[in-house]
Amino acid sequence: MTTRALRAYKRILILGFGREGQASLAFLKKYVPASRVDTADRRDGPGYLEKQLRYDLIIKTPGIPKEQITRPYTTATNIFFANAKGVVIGVTGSKGKSTTASLIYDILKEAGRKAHLVGNIGNPALGELLHGNTKEDVYVYELSSYQLDDILYSPHISVITNFFPEHMDYHGSLAAYWEAKKKIIAHAKRSDYFVYHPRYPRLAQLAKKTKAIAVPGVADLPFADRDIPLLGGHNKENVQLAVAAARILAIDDEVTRRAVIAFTPLPHRLQNVGTYKEITFYDDAISTTPQSTIRAMEAFPKIGAMLLGGQNRGYDFKNLAHEIARRKIPVLVFFPDSGAAIVSALKQSGYVPDAVLETSDMREAVQFVYRNAPRHSICLLSTASPSYSIWKNFEEKGDLFQMYVKKFGEQL
Repeated sequence: MTTRALRAYKRILILGFGREGQASLAFLKKYVPASRVDTADRRDGPGYLEKQLRYDLIIKTPGIPKEQITRPYTTATNIFFANAKGVVIGVTGSKGKSTTASLIYDILKEAGRKAHLVGNIGNPALGELLHGNTKEDVYVYELSSYQLDDILYSPHISVITNFFPEHMDYHGSLAAYWEAKKKIIAHAKRSDYFVYHPRYPRLAQLAKKTKAIAVPGVADLPFADRDIPLLGGHNKENVQLAVAAARILAIDDEVTRRAVIAFTPLPHRLQNVGTYKEITFYDDAISTTPQSTIRAMEAFPKIGAMLLGGQNRGYDFKNLAHEIARRKIPVLVFFPDSGAAIVSALKQSGYVPDAVLETSDMREAVQFVYRNAPRHSICLLSTASPSYSIWKNFEEKGDLFQMYVKKFGEQL
């Protein structure tokens, strides 16, 4: 919705007042000064959704399902797309969004472009429009399925990293989740681009149907694999997608190479915590599905211990159990609630590990690893489940893991 269209509404309610809501308020104060703009948030009490009835337009935060909106509404994402003058590169996918978006942003900066990193990994998108909005600006927008669920625009370059089950609690089904994800190219024009990896069947099929120009990730990178400062085949895929996007923007491969080599891996994504008492610890707290944990495991030839489990979303852990059994990982820690489901899947596989702990305490989990993990092996935190059964988010989970690893590792 353009600022001109917004001015037709005299009473506007921002529903959900986190970082994005605060940026929306600042944007409206500047561009729609004559309208009354109020806010409502769940922190206001259980009746906050009822305030909608008194307003002409709702600006909905992504975390509130659209079914709960009772008045005409738009979103900060749609307002951004309607008003941004520069190129927008949208990045989505079940996993790898943040890393891929950050890689593209670093490449753009290395190339001297006026780049902005917005969305879940960066600043609120509308806030960035307040700092400059020209045709020379390039916005790298990490887009969640929540934001895409009711999007009315497509980026100039759309990137989907991969697809597998996630966010079933919000979307209700895998089919609904897929419908939300693929909306990133629903409004694409023939002059737009769709960057994808053909190893994912749904994405390969989507590439055949879109109006946009379909561009697969670069298979032969302009640098050696050893130059990539990221572990795992999934991260190589992220680099391949970023390089493809850079080439669409006519950025020289040498510029891209410099940016990739200098890239700093994001926290909690196969992050090397350090080697203590001859055990090397990796924090992959971001992996909250079985598929992403399996991809993380592929980065290491020998894993001595794993920490698994969290909120139970009903995932199928059969393939994960098979991979654990195939590798004969000797030390396993399971967190509730899904830990019990992983244990059950392991029993069906017939594999019996050397040491098992079921706990909800990260301190106890790390101590158990130090007592039981083989020396000269890897300990991997990659829970294959969301964090919310115990922790506020994956960052809190990873931070606690790192804190206890260092605390006990430095003790004599």
